[in-house]
Formats: sequence, C-alpha cells, structure tokens
Amino acid sequence: MTTLTNTTEINKLQNLLKYVFGIVPIVAGLDKFFNILVQWDTYLAPVTLDLLPFSGATFMMIVGVIEIIAGIIVLFKTQLGAYIVSIWLLLIALSLLFTWHHPDVAVRDIVMATSAYVLAKLSALKN
Repeated sequence: MTTLTNTTEINKLQNLLKYVFGIVPIVAGLDKFFNILVQWDTYLAPVTLDLLPFSGATFMMIVGVIEIIAGIIVLFKTQLGAYIVSIWLLLIALSLLFTWHHPDVAVRDIVMATSAYVLAKLSALKN
C-alpha cells in the first residue's frame, strides 16, 4: 500500500487534476459557442440578463473565451491556471447563490473550485 507522501503518487494525482482542469474548461468554453452540452444562457439569472448591454448568448461567448484561456493556462502554467480556475468557479458559484438561480450548480462549482485550489497547492509542492 502506498501513501500520499510517495512522490510518484502525488505526481499522478497532480497530473490527473491538471488534465481535468485543463480540458474541462476548454470544452465548456468551446461549447459556449455551440450549445451542444447545454443551452448556457439559461444559467444566467433574469436579473443578470437585465443588467447586460448585450444578449445572454453574447455574454456566454465572452465567458467561453475566458474559460478556454484559463484551461490553456492550467495545461502550461498549472499553479497559476489552477488559481485562476478556482477563483473563476467561486465567482460563478457566488453569482448563482446571490441570485438563487441554479443553487445546485453553485454547490458543484464550489466543490470544483476547492479541487482546483488543491491542484494549485499540489503544483506549488513541485516548484
């Protein structure tokens, strides 16, 4: 039985999280343009839509670009990218909680933000 103090095991876990938090934001970001996985603008609270100077679909495309960039950063500058993804997910969760729009998604995003934070901390151990 191996322990987490085993450097090889830590590296495997760090790489798993790196690819998850690199690929998933890129895929989700690309889908903001195609809405294959979900109709993304339905996740925007009506009050948020009222505040936007453009359509919800346009806003989600902007979000998609940010997510793609964040995912790429995770793949090449893992620690920095993981902090960015963690903060990004936390901001999404807070906006969903404050508007009480999809609170279930907010909880999921808080869990993912925590996992991205763990990736950042694991990556710091390698530096």
